Amino acid sequence: MEWHVHAKPITAKIAALVAAAMLFLIPWTDTAAAHGSIVDPASRNYGCFERWGDDHLNPAMEQEDPMCWQAWRANPNTMWNWNGLYRENVNGNHQGAIPDGTLCSGGNTEGGRYDSLDAVGPWKTTDVGSNFTVELFDQASHGADYFQVYVTKQGYDPATEPLTWGDLELVEETGSYAPAQNISFDVSAPGRSGHHVVYTIWQASHLDQSYYLCSDVNFG
Repeated sequence: MEWHVHAKPITAKIAALVAAAMLFLIPWTDTAAAHGSIVDPASRNYGCFERWGDDHLNPAMEQEDPMCWQAWRANPNTMWNWNGLYRENVNGNHQGAIPDGTLCSGGNTEGGRYDSLDAVGPWKTTDVGSNFTVELFDQASHGADYFQVYVTKQGYDPATEPLTWGDLELVEETGSYAPAQNISFDVSAPGRSGHHVVYTIWQASHLDQSYYLCSDVNFG
C-alpha cells in the first residue's frame, strides 16, 4: 500500500507549528535556538510533525502512517526538533562523515535522536514531477553556502532497502544564498517513477554546520 501527500506552501501555518513545537519541548531538549528543514517535499520528521504534531497520541497513526508511528514511539524529540538535524565541522566530507544506512539521521547525530528516520518502510510521499522545487524553511535565517540535492536511482526501493550513497545521484548543486527564512530552488530528476528519496544537504553559512534531510517523493 502506498500513500501520497502534498506538502503545503510556506505560510503562517509553519509559524504556528513552530510555536506549538516549542511549547512541547521538554527540559532535556536543546533546540530553543531553532534551525530549519526542507518543508517541500517535506523531510521525514517535518512531515510527521506537520501531520501529527497536534495529535501524536492518536492510535490511528499506527495504521494510517506506520513510519511516523515508529518514529514517535522511538523518540518524540525527532519531531519536536524537526529543525535540528545537523552535524558540525564536517568540512565538506559528507560521505566520509555519514555512513551508509544512516543518511537520514545524519549519521546517528544528536546521540541517536534521529535514528528512526533511517527506518526502512512505506514512508508517506509527496507527489512530484521530473522538475520540482525544493523549499527550505530556515527559522534562524542562517543562509546557505550551498545545497546539494541527490535523488535515488531508478530501481531503488525505499520500502525494503536502507539508503546508501551508492543509491543516490547528484542532481543539483547550488551556489550561496543570503540569510532568509524561506529559500527555494528548482531541481530536475528525469527518468524516474514511483517512490524515491530526495536527499538534501544544506550547508549553512553561519558555521560549518551541515544538515542532512530525507524527503520521500512519488514521481508520477
